[in-house]
Amino acid sequence: MKLVKDAGRIAWRSYSLWVNRAAFACMIAPEAIFWATGIDTNPRLWFLIGAALYVAVEIARYIKQETISGITRSPAMVALMAFLMAAGVPEQPKPAQGTTEAATLSVAVPLIAKWEGLRTTAYRDIVGVWTVCYGETKGVRPGDSYTKAECRAMLAREVAEYRDGLHEHFTPETKQHRLTPERDAAYVSLAYNVGIGGAGRSTATRRLNAGDIRGGCKAIGWWNKAGQRVVRGLVRRRADEVTLCLKGLAT
Repeated sequence: MKLVKDAGRIAWRSYSLWVNRAAFACMIAPEAIFWATGIDTNPRLWFLIGAALYVAVEIARYIKQETISGITRSPAMVALMAFLMAAGVPEQPKPAQGTTEAATLSVAVPLIAKWEGLRTTAYRDIVGVWTVCYGETKGVRPGDSYTKAECRAMLAREVAEYRDGLHEHFTPETKQHRLTPERDAAYVSLAYNVGIGGAGRSTATRRLNAGDIRGGCKAIGWWNKAGQRVVRGLVRRRADEVTLCLKGLAT
């Protein structure tokens, strides 16, 4: 196998090759940005940019090749570079005031009760786990039964425990300035549904801790699968949580 004549010159001056390199950069950009800064950017946005660049590769094959200096002076290339740089920086909404456990529970308990639904007798959920009341799974056995009052009290205790566990994954800055009762409730609802570990290590939490409040709220919506398939009920629940989480942010 032999290289074409003037391979180095072509590699340096080819529009299509430079656009292709930019598309490849989009593939590694999210991980590189997170490793360097701790900021977790939206992978869907990078995918769309990369896909657009690969389309541009085909178009570039029909454009007369210029020198690299010409490329960098091109208004289109300058705009592309500026867009790629901006895509890696999350929006910084205005900080929120901190919340209290009582304020959060006043929002979270009705929210979770709405989506979990009340079943006073033990049953198997959609993935086969024995569940009772408002989604309680700890120590639940076939035949267990509770009154409505017992279920409500159980839910309040569980939500408080889930909140405490989830807050161990939040930075002091997040707890003091980024959580409204509604936003806290949305994250606690996610944790109650998917587990403290899953919610705590999620992109939603990492973004919130990095100051990307809006991006963190939107990432809550990604948790819409059970048993490797998208579940309509989870899609609606996540949409409700995202809306609640975004409440109060400047549009």
